[in-house]
Amino acid sequence: MIKKEMIAMLLAGGQGSRLGVLTAKVAKPAVAFGGKYRIIDFPLSNCINSGIDTVGVLTQYQPLRLNTHIGIGIPWDLDRNIGGVTILPPYEKSNSSEWYTGTANAIYQNLDYMETFNPDYVLILSGDHIYKMDYEVMLDYHKENNADVTIAAMPVPIEEAGRFGIVITDEDGRITEFQEKPPQPKSNLASMGIYIFSWPALKEALVALKDEPGCDFGKHIIPYCHEKNERLFAYEYNGYWKDVGTLGSYWEANMELIDIIPEFNLYEEFWKIYTNSDIIPPQYISGQSVIERSIIGDGSEVYGEVHNCVIGSGVTIGEGTVVRDSIIMKDVSIGKGCVIDKSIIAENCEIGDNVTFGIGSDVPNKLKPAVYSFGLVTVGENSVIPGQVQIGKNTAISGVTSKEDYPNGVLESGETLIKAGERA
Repeated sequence: MIKKEMIAMLLAGGQGSRLGVLTAKVAKPAVAFGGKYRIIDFPLSNCINSGIDTVGVLTQYQPLRLNTHIGIGIPWDLDRNIGGVTILPPYEKSNSSEWYTGTANAIYQNLDYMETFNPDYVLILSGDHIYKMDYEVMLDYHKENNADVTIAAMPVPIEEAGRFGIVITDEDGRITEFQEKPPQPKSNLASMGIYIFSWPALKEALVALKDEPGCDFGKHIIPYCHEKNERLFAYEYNGYWKDVGTLGSYWEANMELIDIIPEFNLYEEFWKIYTNSDIIPPQYISGQSVIERSIIGDGSEVYGEVHNCVIGSGVTIGEGTVVRDSIIMKDVSIGKGCVIDKSIIAENCEIGDNVTFGIGSDVPNKLKPAVYSFGLVTVGENSVIPGQVQIGKNTAISGVTSKEDYPNGVLESGETLIKAGERA
């Protein structure tokens, strides 16, 4: 029988609707990050750096690019005969067919996969966080406390604590109370959505709650284990951790990579972040170009100015164009004489000449004010923007647009331009 001490289950099926047009055609964990990575590279790299060589990746929403990116796991050394990385989409059973309806339901539907490895411990991860963590240290903590469940937790400002699952612990780190997104939090120690379960405790809880609609770890499994008086402990983490679930936090996390002393360092030798990279030529920086404090991907050609930006691979920035405080993903072409301010432009977009992004006042977006905010211009992948147009703040564009789509050559702040067949 195969025997693995600990296996990882990586939840990567999220739609990421708060990222708007960035996730209209792609799952959130497959969204580009930091010029050359995708968000899922971080938990996958953490697994292999922590000595975990068996990872099940649970996919659901728009999984094509995610599946293609992971492949058989070669970049992460997860192409193993026994274990390695396995994509786990929902599938039709003999007596029913259902989507994953919650985080714990997704894990329950893959009990057979987990039992194949006869694990002592199961690590539950989310596929949409940016951080570095040695899960082996967390496992040692779990064993030392003879825990049934260990929850990774980190201190957050008390005024933000209501957005998270909150743990209340005694002086030994044992969890005495758990609050899921409480209006009046009793502590500021927030669950990171990273759990280590002793296998018998996880299996028993999943089977007991299998009929719970939308069964979720934070809402159902953790309270169930707590009510049974099982040993629940909080593993306090004090490093960098970012949930890039909103356009604002996604933009901020990218911008933090280019700080003079970055809070999150991509260049450490001992904890590398691995990815599935394209084989492309080196970057080209022309004699008249200006580049200041930016990440520039391979295969990019810069003829204009780039200030405080994260530029992906294969990007072209034309003569006389100035790009500031922006994220430009791979294979984007920006024409001549443009001004691009505080924007996120997704993959394979084409921007004409003399286009201006980020004009006007900070008016809330009319369609989705909670999504398209932070003063950003957000452009979905494969979009085309014609030359000679101006685009305001808190705007979103998706699809192949033409001059006629811009009254008087302007998309005012707060407006959304989604072409037929595209999604906002």
